[in-house]
Amino acid sequence: MLASRTLLSKQTLAVFSRQPACFVHQGDYGNWGNTNIAVVFSGCGWWDGTDVHEGVYTMYHLSRNGARFQMFAPNQQQMHVMDHMKKQPGSGENRNMMMESARFSHGQEKMQMQDLSKLDVNSFDAVIFPGGHGVTKNLSSFAKDGKDCKLQIDVERVLKDFHRSRKPIGLASMAPVLACRVLPSIEVTMGYERDENTRWGNWPHTNMVQAVKSMGARHNVREPYISFQRSYVDEKNKVVSTPSFMWETDYHYHYIFDGIGNMVKHVMRMSTK
Repeated sequence: MLASRTLLSKQTLAVFSRQPACFVHQGDYGNWGNTNIAVVFSGCGWWDGTDVHEGVYTMYHLSRNGARFQMFAPNQQQMHVMDHMKKQPGSGENRNMMMESARFSHGQEKMQMQDLSKLDVNSFDAVIFPGGHGVTKNLSSFAKDGKDCKLQIDVERVLKDFHRSRKPIGLASMAPVLACRVLPSIEVTMGYERDENTRWGNWPHTNMVQAVKSMGARHNVREPYISFQRSYVDEKNKVVSTPSFMWETDYHYHYIFDGIGNMVKHVMRMSTK
């Protein structure tokens, strides 16, 4: 009997020794593979797509907490291409959101960027939208139409499907605009409600806070450099938001990193209920 147990233990160890580390990874809210999250991108770059930091931080924290994730973006042209040095549109150039978003992926098997039109709520436990101006320019018409904006057709479908299915929705920086436009009476945070310049940084996009309030959402002020305020959880609607780069800071990126991590952990916590 003892010999059989010893042999079985050796065989088990041999199997696990041949597996990648992720096979046995366990995060705070589950084992690897038990939670499957969809992440929606809008291009690549703060001024015309998904912010690079917010996108990467989201994927890092999903991996660290033991989730599988798949990346999606609309297979459509983005509004324009921004020169990120001059912070102004380039001359006549245009790019496809899905092709630009693919810069976030390594392009192998399930890690390839997928067409958002193929995202099926039944295949995922939650969805996360990192922020960036692509939210207001590509995933919606907010940059042109403000509070009366329209959402890209699949963005609206995905948000309504996940909400209707009682599955968590994670939102970073500008992304709450999307959910507030089509989901009634939700609660979010985008940080401050006034642009207050301090030694910590400033808040240049507070007009968006007023817009989501006019859409019928309740806004909650949060301080990204205070640990327990780095995200806001609407438990009733299963919506989690974090200010991220609504806060313009030159040096304190670790607070952005921590805030997105907090958002991811709450999304995963609620996806296991």
